[in-house]
Amino acid sequence: MAAMAGDIRVAAVQMEMRAAEPQAHFDRMHGYVRHAADYGADIILFPEWHTLQMLASRPGLVPAAAMDWLTDRTELLTDALQAMAKAETITIIGGSHPMRDGNRLENRCPIALPDGNLILKSKLHPTPDERGVWALQGGDSMDAFDTPKARTGVAICYDSEFPEPVRRIAEQGAGVLFVPYYTETRHGHFRVRYCCQARAVENQTYVVTAGMFGEIAGVANATRGHAQSAVYTPSDLGFARDGIAAEAEANCDDVIFADLDLSRIARAREEGHVRNLADRRSDLYRVEWFGKADGS
Repeated sequence: MAAMAGDIRVAAVQMEMRAAEPQAHFDRMHGYVRHAADYGADIILFPEWHTLQMLASRPGLVPAAAMDWLTDRTELLTDALQAMAKAETITIIGGSHPMRDGNRLENRCPIALPDGNLILKSKLHPTPDERGVWALQGGDSMDAFDTPKARTGVAICYDSEFPEPVRRIAEQGAGVLFVPYYTETRHGHFRVRYCCQARAVENQTYVVTAGMFGEIAGVANATRGHAQSAVYTPSDLGFARDGIAAEAEANCDDVIFADLDLSRIARAREEGHVRNLADRRSDLYRVEWFGKADGS
C-alpha cells in the first residue's frame, strides 16, 4: 500500500467535444498528457465518456451499433493509454469507455500506470439513461488501488452521488478520489459537484473531477454537456479556505493542476477540528459490502 505522505501533483482535463477519428482522438489525449507531464503532474484525469467523440466519424449509428463500434476499439484505447503513460512517466486515469465482459456491457475507467500495467474500474450505478439507451449494466466491485505516488480510488460520475462505496475506498486508505464525469445539464453538473464536496468532507479526502462539455452532431445520446472541473479538499485548517484547491472556468477546454499534500489528510483524520472517519458511531451503523473485492 502506498504511504499517505508527501506531495503529489494532479492534473484534470476539461475537454470540449470534438469530432475525431480514433487515432486523432488519441493524439489529442497525448497532447494533454504531455502537457501535464511537462508541468510535473504525477496523475492526470480525463472525463467520463470522452470516447463518444470518436463516434462522430460514424454518424447516425443507432445506440446498440454505437456501443458495438466503441467496444471493438477498446484495445486501441488501452494500448494508447499504456504507451502514453510509459512515454511520459505518468499515471493516466483514462475517463471511461464502454467495455464488454462476456455478455455484460459496462462503463469502465481504464487506468494506465507508468510501468505499463493497466487497471480497470467499473461504474457501479449506470444512470437511467445509460441503462435505457445503451443497455449498460453496473459493475460489482469498487476498491482503492495504488499508483506510484498515492493510494487512490475512482468513482465514475453518478457513483460519486452514493456515499457508501466512496466510504469503502476511504476506509481502504485512499487519500485522493478521482471522479470522471459527463453531465448534460447544469443541474447534473451541480449534483456531481455538491456530492463530491460532500465526499471530500465526510471522508476527509481530496476529490479530483474532470468533465466534458459541448456537443457533436450525429451522435445519439451525446447532447450538450456542461462542465466545471475542480479539485476539492476537506473543509478544515490547512486546506483551501473554500474547500476548492483548483477550478476550471466553466465550459472551457483546459487542464487544471493542484499540488496535494497527503500528509495533511492523515493529520486531518487524526487531529482535525472534526474527525469524520474516526468519530463515526460504528456501534450504531456501518457499511457492509456484498459485492466482489477487486481481483476476486
